[in-house]
Amino acid sequence: MAQVQRMSRLMVKTLRDDPADAETLNHKLLVRAGYVRRNSAGIWTWLPLGKKVLDNISRVVREEMDAIGAQEVLLPALLPKEPYEASSRWEEYGDLLFRLKDRKGGEYLLGPTHEEIFTLIVKDQVASYKDLPVMLYQIQAKYRDEARPRSGVLRGREFQMKDSYSFDTTDEGLAESYALHRAAYQKIFARLGLDYRIVSAVSGAMGGSASEEFLAPAAAGEDTFVDCPSCDYAANTEAVTFALKPVDGSGVGPVEELDTPDTPTIETLAAHLGVPASATLKNLLVKVDGEIVAVGVPGNREVDLGKLGEHLAPAVVELVTAEDFEGRGDLVRGYVGPQGLEKVRYIADPRVAPGTAWVTGANKVNTHAKNVVAGRDFEVDDYLDVVVVEEGDPCPKCGTGLKLDRAIEIGHIFQLGRKYADTFQLDVLGQQGKPVRVTMGSYGIGVSRAVAALAEQSADEQGLCWPKEIAPADVHVVAAGKALQTELALDVSEKLGAAGVRVLVDDRAGVSPGVKFTDAELIGVPKILVAGRRSAEGVLELKDRRTGEREELTVDEAIARLAAE
Repeated sequence: MAQVQRMSRLMVKTLRDDPADAETLNHKLLVRAGYVRRNSAGIWTWLPLGKKVLDNISRVVREEMDAIGAQEVLLPALLPKEPYEASSRWEEYGDLLFRLKDRKGGEYLLGPTHEEIFTLIVKDQVASYKDLPVMLYQIQAKYRDEARPRSGVLRGREFQMKDSYSFDTTDEGLAESYALHRAAYQKIFARLGLDYRIVSAVSGAMGGSASEEFLAPAAAGEDTFVDCPSCDYAANTEAVTFALKPVDGSGVGPVEELDTPDTPTIETLAAHLGVPASATLKNLLVKVDGEIVAVGVPGNREVDLGKLGEHLAPAVVELVTAEDFEGRGDLVRGYVGPQGLEKVRYIADPRVAPGTAWVTGANKVNTHAKNVVAGRDFEVDDYLDVVVVEEGDPCPKCGTGLKLDRAIEIGHIFQLGRKYADTFQLDVLGQQGKPVRVTMGSYGIGVSRAVAALAEQSADEQGLCWPKEIAPADVHVVAAGKALQTELALDVSEKLGAAGVRVLVDDRAGVSPGVKFTDAELIGVPKILVAGRRSAEGVLELKDRRTGEREELTVDEAIARLAAE
């Protein structure tokens, strides 16, 4: 017996107009269709229909996690400061952490992610290699103090997430646990009906080595990823690499200084000299944990500060200010060049390869230099991919021009390695009778983000259009007004429920058929069954919400059809 929900008793209020503050499709439709309501910036209430969708996604996640042998637990969201202080993430998370004190002055946080606590649980519960491998997971609210919560439930301060963790004694075991999660994620997102891509990613503050993201292409996406049209390469833009290819610079003449008045920018310099911006070397000054660092990229490219920050994490990267130039004669604002810099670490993009020659600052006001050769006139301390990726950049795998797309991150998997095990000395007794350090994996799925991603991908001009697996009902029965039609709608709804079909029936009195049909389209249940003009004959109209196809069926035919799907 499946549930029959009567809209006359259901707490749902649909809206004809988009919310004034809504910018993205999922935000507009989830509010208009009565799935969610905003409490405050980044904090949302899940109303009955929305809670059903959220629970259905959680159910699919649970089923596939259980299928790979993972065990569900539930950890507190309110966590003590000390474990996060030990891992340095109390400081590294910065303003993203919700921090609070109890009445005795003890410091706590609302958990953004639980690596530390899971590590301590396993340390307490597991003593021998015989107890491993083990995989644990939870589905729980997480908290991050986003500076600009936006896009509805897509980027909130409180959000629902599945986070799981694997514990193994060997790197080979970690690779197996990672592969199990990767395959489970593919099954989960396929069942949810999501169009997604698996892309290479960077680990960032999470730490570890191997890292992949699961991205759902959508116009509202906050992630940019690259896709190669000729091969299977795909990556988050922060993970795209460019091969270092040294060239022969032996034929380049000596460095020559040029009088270039009033040319502190790449644009003014290129115009003054009549050279393309790509022939110039841009040198961006940043501070890394307070120390000035120069970053060199071709003049026609921009430095991706997010990418730079990921490379240098957990160090804090920030732009220099006017005060940082004071007392530094080797740093001339607008005319910095890598040659002659004193006690400044120089990072360069691989495009600034050994042997390449550039026009760049001469470290003198109104003066630049040409024929400045990497590896001859200046040394690069570190080569890092730090430019903003552009459409048409060569694929690292096959060389074809890459395509850029927007997407929503719905999952992320990491091979953490021993970062947290080292922090908390997570050892077990090994086969040889000696302590063995455990290695870990971390795997996340944004459950509430998946709702937003599905809304973005599946909606049409009329409203939401949920896949059957996660829809709040299997069929939306509409009584088109009169008492006879309402009686038939309720009767067929009860029979459908008895046949195991989840039903949402619009039996509201005093609501016009037009409003009911509009709400049915907006709410987005996969099938719409209408008790209309042929109700007296016991004939109903069945409509496929996605395709718009319609057919007339008797009550028995409708029940048989819907029960079989």
